[in-house]
Amino acid sequence: MSKGTLYLIPVTLGDTPVDKVLPSANREVIASIKHFIVEDIRSARRFLKKSNPDIVIDNLTFYTLNEHTKGEDIGAYLNPINEGMNVGVISEAGCPAIADPGADVVAIAQKRGVKVVPLVGPSSILMSLMASGFNGQKFTFNGYLPIEQNERAKTIKLLEQRAYSEDTTQIFIEAPYRNAKLIADLVKSCRPQTKLCIASAITCDEEFIVTKPIKEWGKSLPEIGKIPAIYLIYKG
Repeated sequence: MSKGTLYLIPVTLGDTPVDKVLPSANREVIASIKHFIVEDIRSARRFLKKSNPDIVIDNLTFYTLNEHTKGEDIGAYLNPINEGMNVGVISEAGCPAIADPGADVVAIAQKRGVKVVPLVGPSSILMSLMASGFNGQKFTFNGYLPIEQNERAKTIKLLEQRAYSEDTTQIFIEAPYRNAKLIADLVKSCRPQTKLCIASAITCDEEFIVTKPIKEWGKSLPEIGKIPAIYLIYKG
């Protein structure tokens, strides 16, 4: 019996219509899968029904993957693949395994020699880089910055220095409820000429992607509220 395939299934960013950002081929793949590894079962079920209205949710099996999931459980989630069945990984937003616990599943699958297929879909990290006007050949995604203010200020200055010395775009994210605090810290910590791009609600109706020097941001801080955002800095 041949092994099944692990499919990495992107989802929409926010309430964006499925047809706007996901190809119809994804629906065909989803229809072939009965086992899904997901961050949140409720939101995954909602996405699947939105993508494939005819899907019978009760016929599907869901495995929860989050920071509390044990390593041995993750490995067991892939067992259906040994029986020739496909398994899908669904993130909360955007592409699985990018700043996402799905990476742990993919690592195990690769170690076991399982075929891994990433499907086409929106990545807020790459889309923000595309629209920033910054260096798209050399860039680093740094994940979340430290929460403690002094450590965060040090990290911001370090990333800024790398942007200048290494000619690299520095990309990072923050918990949405700390957006305003991070923006204020960036304006306070960075050089006036350093460029900052703030990208939020990508692909949604309220999409906001703006690049300005720090000194310009300081004149009028944006109010993006608690909307997920991507931050990019680059040399001025």
